[in-house]
Amino acid sequence: MDKEVFMRNYQKELDVLLIDVAEKTKVQGMLPRLLLHSCCAPCSSYVLEYLSAFFSITVFYYNPNIGPKEEHEKRALEQERLISELSEQIRKDEEQKHIEGGRRFYPITYIRGAYEPEVFYEAVRGLEKAPEGGARCMKCYELRLKRAAELAKGGGYDYFCTTLSISPLKKAEALMKIGERLAEEYGVAYLPSDFKKKNGYKRSVELSARFSLYRQNYCGCVFSRREAEKA
Repeated sequence: MDKEVFMRNYQKELDVLLIDVAEKTKVQGMLPRLLLHSCCAPCSSYVLEYLSAFFSITVFYYNPNIGPKEEHEKRALEQERLISELSEQIRKDEEQKHIEGGRRFYPITYIRGAYEPEVFYEAVRGLEKAPEGGARCMKCYELRLKRAAELAKGGGYDYFCTTLSISPLKKAEALMKIGERLAEEYGVAYLPSDFKKKNGYKRSVELSARFSLYRQNYCGCVFSRREAEKA
């Protein structure tokens, strides 16, 4: 039997979950909290626009893989700027949509994680020559998602997930496996997600242009930068 039969559709799973979340919020008046790990402002743009109608979102910028330090700082500041400007734009849009009977959107907060490149290099030791998208990247995803899971548990969040799946170069299935394993370990649900679906990546490009966001030409680490420079 075709392998495709067994593949999960994470976007459909999310669609069902969001219907349930919206109904519970309406009936119980309890807004669920989502800890959203973000790799950068452009990738988070669509995700924030999309999910801020359903959750109280805290963006967690934790990316010890990014180098050099100046690049990490630039991306962190762009993330903070986007949240401020997007929140203001959403507020204005919400006022108009409220008049027209549109959806309500909820506040977005921000946590900037520590810059710990030594933690990244230790995590990927021995995998320096692994191909982009291979074992080294899996270790990197797990490192960042584990820190997000720890924070989600400590902060009493209802869900956690990452913006990484919006990239056409990132496999949602691999991220889901890591996320669900950590969810079981830490006792916080991982939000089913493949944010590139529903034209998510395309929308992130549009929002990046709208907010004049800095869009980097490599994923973040020194290894991906070398790959980009070869291309």
